[in-house]
Amino acid sequence: MSSSTPAGPLAGLRVVELAAMGPGPFAAMLLADLGAEVVQIERPTPNGGGIPHEQDVMRRSRASVAIDLRTPRGVAAVLEMVDSADVLIEGFRPGVTERLGIGPDACIDRNPKLVYARMTGWGQDGPLSASAGHDLSYLARTGALHAMGRAGEAPAIPLNLVGDFGGGSLYLVVGILAAVHEAARSGHGQVVDAAIVDGAVSLTTALHGMLSAGMWRDERGVNLLDSGVPWYDVYAASDGKHVAVGAIEPQFFAEFVRVLGLDLGEQDRRDPSGWPVMRGLIADRMKSRTRDEWAREFEGTDACVAPVLSLTEAPHDPHLSARGSFVEVDGTPQPAPAPRFSRTPAAIQRPPGRLGHDTRQVLERWGVSGVDGLLADGIAVQG
Repeated sequence: MSSSTPAGPLAGLRVVELAAMGPGPFAAMLLADLGAEVVQIERPTPNGGGIPHEQDVMRRSRASVAIDLRTPRGVAAVLEMVDSADVLIEGFRPGVTERLGIGPDACIDRNPKLVYARMTGWGQDGPLSASAGHDLSYLARTGALHAMGRAGEAPAIPLNLVGDFGGGSLYLVVGILAAVHEAARSGHGQVVDAAIVDGAVSLTTALHGMLSAGMWRDERGVNLLDSGVPWYDVYAASDGKHVAVGAIEPQFFAEFVRVLGLDLGEQDRRDPSGWPVMRGLIADRMKSRTRDEWAREFEGTDACVAPVLSLTEAPHDPHLSARGSFVEVDGTPQPAPAPRFSRTPAAIQRPPGRLGHDTRQVLERWGVSGVDGLLADGIAVQG
């Protein structure tokens, strides 16, 4: 963990983040882990019921500044910060920042090279752009949710990993980095409109290709990657825990069957009529040992078999442990920054801090005027 100057390939990039929920903060965390100086602008009075600030690891690696954006002086302070920023991230409904006086026109007029990154579920336009929604709402309209799950069952809910963080945060980061790169050449910033629905649709690209080629049916649980085949599925072991099998290629399937100790005779796995029997044989065999016993049996093979670990088990997995995929900061286990860099490694710059912990220091360092008055009048709050 860095203690002073940010480290990483994005060191020197300055980002103003207007605190919101979900994908925007996660994108800001990714940028900060990669070395960008990210300042999170938060409300002086937080909403109740959330994760305590010190345990909310998505707030890590960046400073917290508490400013009341409902006041003209609070808005003026943020606009002064925009003057020296490279990126602004906001995740409100369309039109909110414009009404506050910190919309893209106001900000880019002051700083022509600014990348103004907007994170929403539905996007900045379209019939639903002003409507509320959550991860599941967005996935439902993209086709992605319909494709997840087993045959004859309701769609499986993929947490909020596919929508908020996959289709949202990651595409926002890609858009920011692309726009920053272009601005360095052209001298002009632009607005990045990152919508979860757009990103989730993009993530289904391969499925649409297979659908067009007749290699995918628009049904759940009948295809190669959705539990439709016996060799790409999850099976229960004798202890009630599970083992994931992904033996797609013939050579991997042959290794899987060999280690499993299963005699399939002359059965051709390309014949779907034999799949129910094959699935039953595999399921019965899997129930003969515990999850961890199977993990030891398959270790070092190319059978593409892995134990299904829980969130609390995963940090202790030998492979993830060897790679340092999880770290502990101030007693809180959490995922390490990703990806890896050979020369400019990313790092967790600091643990999440209290609301407004850095207000005075950041405002002064970013050249905001009248800091003493902002603090005295409660427009800015030092945590």
